[in-house]
Amino acid sequence: MNATDPKQPKLLDRVRAACRVRHMSIRTEDAYHDWVERFIRFHKIRHPNTMAEAEVNAFLTHLAVERHVASSTQNQALCALLFLYQHVLESPSTSCGSCERTGRSGCRWC
Repeated sequence: MNATDPKQPKLLDRVRAACRVRHMSIRTEDAYHDWVERFIRFHKIRHPNTMAEAEVNAFLTHLAVERHVASSTQNQALCALLFLYQHVLESPSTSCGSCERTGRSGCRWC
C-alpha cells in the first residue's frame, strides 16, 4: 500500500500498532504517539514522509534551545522519531549529527 491508499491506517494509528507488535509498554506507546504528533505539529502538519534529517534536527534543536528541555526529554523525542522513521515509515535511518543537544556532546545513535 502507498501513502495515498484510503484503506491504509492513519500515521499515528500505525505508530501505536508498531509499538504493540513489538510489545512495548503502553506508556512508551503513548509517549511515542505524543512526540510524533508534536513533531508533525511543529512543522505545520506536514507528513513525515516529506521531511528528513533537517526537520528532525530543527525539532530537536527547538526542544533544547527554545523549550529548555532536559537531555532525557530530548532523548525520548529522538527515540520516538527514530522509531517512526525506521519502523513505521521504513525509511533509511535518520541521524541527529547537527542538532543542538542538551547535556551531551553527541548522540549515541548517530
